[in-house]
Amino acid sequence: MKFTKMHGIGNDYVFVDCFHERVTNPAKIAKEISDRHFGIGSDGLILICPSKKADAIMRIFNADGSEAEMCGNGIRCVAKYVYERKLAKARGPVAMGNGTKYPASFKIETGAGILTIGLAVRNKEVQKVCVNMGEPRFRPKEIPVKLAGERVIEHKIEVAGEKLPMTCVSMGNPHVIFFCDEVAAVELETIGPEIENHNLFPRRTNVHFVEVKSRDEFTMRTWERGSGITLACGTGACACAVAAAVTGRCGRSSTAQLPGGQLQLNWSTEDNCVYMTGPAVEVFGGEWFGG
Repeated sequence: MKFTKMHGIGNDYVFVDCFHERVTNPAKIAKEISDRHFGIGSDGLILICPSKKADAIMRIFNADGSEAEMCGNGIRCVAKYVYERKLAKARGPVAMGNGTKYPASFKIETGAGILTIGLAVRNKEVQKVCVNMGEPRFRPKEIPVKLAGERVIEHKIEVAGEKLPMTCVSMGNPHVIFFCDEVAAVELETIGPEIENHNLFPRRTNVHFVEVKSRDEFTMRTWERGSGITLACGTGACACAVAAAVTGRCGRSSTAQLPGGQLQLNWSTEDNCVYMTGPAVEVFGGEWFGG
């Protein structure tokens, strides 16, 4: 099985071109290749497949083999791969909600729906990618979280003997956000899995701690559902930006500082969609023989 290793600000995945390759047991393979000692090493496996509704389908399998609905950093890499390998013909220019017009675009099908992606290209290489991540969802049933009401905004949850105010947002996948004074002091390796598997979250959840720096900048750390601590989470950055805006900590445009780099985020007032802009980087390719 031929593969390509790529990352979006350190959130790294093994990508397989299923236009030309066949993967029969992706959950098993994801666990094997993600191992950083005995495998390739990654946060998971992403399959790039043909689509009847869009230009390609993205399927994401976490490091533990579970399938996720969406990956913000992964989809930027998928768009770069599809464009540079010519797996589909790029669509025409697109104006994205961040106020920028991109010369090439794609429609990518995901578990969270079909998303529009704008590409900044130079010398036939994708330099930057902007993704329309869709509208944030707040209803508990849509996240999902087992709480009543229309929104879960700064609702206190007991974790490790403490009651912490949490805000829950779905960006096609579940996120819980906690604001704190110093993200570096959070014992994420201990508290992350406890929150991920809390009985309030029937499909588990991604966990983020956020330190607001100003009205347009915040720092975050992430425990990803099924993968553990990662250097970045694109859907999580979008969820954190939305949470910071609805709680009055930031405006609707902000920069997320993550351990692996930064993302530009804009929650548009025109269509209520969140636009995420960031890089996509190819690292190396090879062939996986299994075992």
